[in-house]
Amino acid sequence: MDLELTEKTALVTGASRGIGRAIAASLAAENCQLLLCARGADALEQTAHELRQAHGVRVETVAIDITVPDAASRLVETARERFGGLHVLVGNAGGNSRGRFEDTTDEAWADIMDLNVYSHLRTARAAIPVMKASGGGSMVFVASIFGREAGGAGLSIYNTTKSALISAAKIMAVELGRDGIRVNTVAPGSIRFPGGSWDKRVKADPEAMKQFVSDNIPMGRFGRAEEVGDVVAFLASDRASWVSGACLTVDGVQSHSLI
Repeated sequence: MDLELTEKTALVTGASRGIGRAIAASLAAENCQLLLCARGADALEQTAHELRQAHGVRVETVAIDITVPDAASRLVETARERFGGLHVLVGNAGGNSRGRFEDTTDEAWADIMDLNVYSHLRTARAAIPVMKASGGGSMVFVASIFGREAGGAGLSIYNTTKSALISAAKIMAVELGRDGIRVNTVAPGSIRFPGGSWDKRVKADPEAMKQFVSDNIPMGRFGRAEEVGDVVAFLASDRASWVSGACLTVDGVQSHSLI
């Protein structure tokens, strides 16, 4: 299926590795132009080089910490200056801080809220006028199945931020629909990619991870980053023109939510 993304411009945050890199690759495979951002300049440029070589598309980079207050405006302005507009925003940057709720601190809450929520909201606000000038667009934010249901002990901060992102995206979709801007989230389950947390756990204790998969994932394996990337590319495209305000799970039936 042609997703009709040729010559569209996408900004992808947290794009140097893992799910963000896979999202960028899926968009590049559909001939989408890319502006990629992450904190590490070397890894980011390596990703951009590989995507250029593999897909022959224009890929630009900005090495920046997305939590810096002016990062959002700088990124969107860079997209406007280099590409003339912006059609797709993918908010993938994120992190976690595990710990029992009673042991969490205001600083820990503030750090992960800033990374998982505020950075995406700032970027979205900055992108809206540029997307309007571009004739509309699509925003997709990477949440988690643990933004839709309980994630277990130690995940109070993570759960809260991912739920907040899903909720905010829903209201943004309501408000921006008449401007031709769609807003959706995806909720990955346990995704294994090189260097990621699940990959490290599998290498450290393969038998325990086999049992985890058997107990928790009916499809019998960890998900792949590419499987998330392809869903995001679809949501970013006009082929998903009647999908907005949705949260799509990509989890091999791992989650238990009925909605």
